[in-house]
Amino acid sequence: MWTYEKPDNLVEWWQESEKKFRDNILFWVHNDAGGLDSMSYGEIDRRINNARGGLARLGVEPGDSVGIIAANRPEWAVLAFATYGRKARYIPMYEKELVATWKYIIADSGLKFLLVSSPEVYEKVKHFPEEIPGLENIYLIDSEGKNSLSALENDGAANPVQPLIPGPDDIAVLIYTSGTTGAPKGVLLSHGNLTYCSRAGYRIYPELTENQVGLSMLPWAHSYALSGELNNWIQFGGSLGFMRDVQTLGDDLRLVRPTYLVSVPRVFNKIYDGIQAKMTDAGETKKALFDKACQIARQRNELVEQGRSPGLWLNIKHRFFDKAVLSKVREAMGGRVTGALTASAAMNKEIALFFYDIGIPIYDCYGLTETAPAVSMNCSSAWRIGSVGKVLEGQKVAIDKSVVEEDAGDGEIVVYGPNVMKGYHNQPEATKEVIMADGGFRTGDRGMFDQDGFLWITGRIKEQYKLSNGKYVFPAVLEEEIKLLAPVANATIYGEGKPYNVCLVVPDFEAAARWAEKNGASAAPGDLIANPAFTEMIENEITRHLKKTFGGYEIPKKFKFLTEDFSVENGMLTQTMKLKRKEVIKNYQNEIENMYG
Repeated sequence: MWTYEKPDNLVEWWQESEKKFRDNILFWVHNDAGGLDSMSYGEIDRRINNARGGLARLGVEPGDSVGIIAANRPEWAVLAFATYGRKARYIPMYEKELVATWKYIIADSGLKFLLVSSPEVYEKVKHFPEEIPGLENIYLIDSEGKNSLSALENDGAANPVQPLIPGPDDIAVLIYTSGTTGAPKGVLLSHGNLTYCSRAGYRIYPELTENQVGLSMLPWAHSYALSGELNNWIQFGGSLGFMRDVQTLGDDLRLVRPTYLVSVPRVFNKIYDGIQAKMTDAGETKKALFDKACQIARQRNELVEQGRSPGLWLNIKHRFFDKAVLSKVREAMGGRVTGALTASAAMNKEIALFFYDIGIPIYDCYGLTETAPAVSMNCSSAWRIGSVGKVLEGQKVAIDKSVVEEDAGDGEIVVYGPNVMKGYHNQPEATKEVIMADGGFRTGDRGMFDQDGFLWITGRIKEQYKLSNGKYVFPAVLEEEIKLLAPVANATIYGEGKPYNVCLVVPDFEAAARWAEKNGASAAPGDLIANPAFTEMIENEITRHLKKTFGGYEIPKKFKFLTEDFSVENGMLTQTMKLKRKEVIKNYQNEIENMYG
């Protein structure tokens, strides 16, 4: 049994922060006038207390399940902490999700009360109580009727109840995995899991103070954003604004003006591509000035990394170019970002160095839903680009080489610690498959430690496969490299049991439009993927790029170009932008087989 540090539950976690930061702003919310409205810790506390009373009036008791279908917003947090204060379980669901998935989660978790974001969502789920035993009430956020959140809070204000204090082993949330390798499983995360995780990560980031402003991009329905952002920000008294949509990211960055970000590599890759495209379109003179500024920043940082002085002249040049050029790049991101966390895939070294050189270091982290999620993290005092950092204090990670090929230098990552889940809900056999007798959690990821204790991810056991020649392939590693190329939006590698790999490619049609204009070609997606000059250009670029670091047997021999991107909406991406490989392969099985014809 682990000894958890106090506060070891999210009810007292919130109470402690609210007492210290009552007048601080917790949330910045977009208003109809195009600006932002603020909501303080004290104001949110009042709403939590009222919502808790409302849940009690509806009969929500310890051990019951309370769910929400909504994107990140203040009401998401209000219901979460109200639920914790009833010693009930919180079950978050994504707003952009299949109705069948909502129904599965609600039935499997035994939901008693459901809150949904809008009348549109309500219309899709209003019949659920007739079909799902135990589901008693569905309330709405964006409504003023009797079944609205405001009505629930008003009822609670008239009938207040004190919070019940959970123990560290009581279940706080039930988060359903994205289902990249099968049906979703409900991960049971305790109050101790979550408070440990946020506290352990925060301790290696002394730069995070109550003055920090974040921009919430990733769903709190995923453990990464829940622990790394919402619970984390609450503990140090910071404030959070909201990204409305990925298409409004640039505008939201400039409006909220965040100081620190929690995101995924794909977001930074897109920002990087946008900056490079903008500089190229600005003309040769401005592009040359930009390249010179980046070159000088890299020279200076390399000397600093080696413990050597950059010298007076290089420092003067760096200050000039930073103010004249690089500050304009930072201004496009709001002008105040000083650092970022990223997870779900490793950052490309070139892109990571670029952001570091312009003054925005991005720290790779590693974890899984089942580990609440943080296992290892880079930070300013211990950072190695390409790695996922050092294991957090209080955990132990073992590398099991017994499950990989004999001559491998890596093995399966096994995690021990107070962050390891209590199990999968209603799935004891699945739990036994991943939680060992000694408490270790088998991650399914391959990795290794370097001599300085940094953890490196080398592949995923469940996704690796053999070609017919017996060679192992780790498709995700190849795909991440391919997606870094400017003309490519997405890619999937396949080759299990086959003589060679093939690749499904979704072009970046925004970048493709510039190619079409320069080459006098049609920019229509269907015309582009039928244009041999365009497809051969991308094929050659992918092949040249992969040859730098991969063996010939790993490089795809044939390509199929698609006009529809993989997305959350079509069921081929998870909410954190990970590929649902089985879904992609199933959807494009004919196209894949034809490449072997």
